[in-house]
Amino acid sequence: MKTFMPKIDPNRRKWWVVDLQDAILGRCAVKVATVLRGKHKPIFTPHLDAGDHVVVVNADKVRITGLNKPRQMKYYRYSGYPGGLRETTFERQMRTRPERTFEAAVRRMLPKNRLGRKMLKKLHVYAGPEHPHSAQKPEPLKVD
Repeated sequence: MKTFMPKIDPNRRKWWVVDLQDAILGRCAVKVATVLRGKHKPIFTPHLDAGDHVVVVNADKVRITGLNKPRQMKYYRYSGYPGGLRETTFERQMRTRPERTFEAAVRRMLPKNRLGRKMLKKLHVYAGPEHPHSAQKPEPLKVD
């Protein structure tokens, strides 16, 4: 008996749209990461990119649980130079770049290798309700 190896056609990937209006950050990020990896499909294979595209709208309306978490949760970026470590809080990140907040949550749930970087390219995050991917006819993805 031969091992079944699925043929992944990049032109047949589905497009999903997720609305983060009053949604919880971590719970939505788990479901989006699952779709990006392709774990929702019966042909899931860990070493292949079988996932679909995900369009996320209203990233500026996402929330997290806990009273002090918006001030305590920190995001770091490093320039590569000595003394180049910068940190920002969840509150400030949501005011300036809310898309990066959701992208960081999803990125941390994907594999940390070339395959994970390839999967992350299929994530399209927008702060407001408008997105330019209407030509692909995305289907709604229920996150809650």
